[in-house]
Amino acid sequence: MIEDPVVEEVRRHRKEHAAENENDINRIIEALRKREQASKSSFLNPGPKLLLNKTGS
Repeated sequence: MIEDPVVEEVRRHRKEHAAENENDINRIIEALRKREQASKSSFLNPGPKLLLNKTGS
């Protein structure tokens, strides 16, 4: 298996974040939501997808 340093770094950060929140999924989600709200970056919200009518061609 090829080792990718970017993937390893992401995994390391994920493990650290989980450990900081005692591996409790609800605490992890809440921490991520707080971090997102504190961020000044805009986030994409694509909304619902519209279905197009099929034509008979």
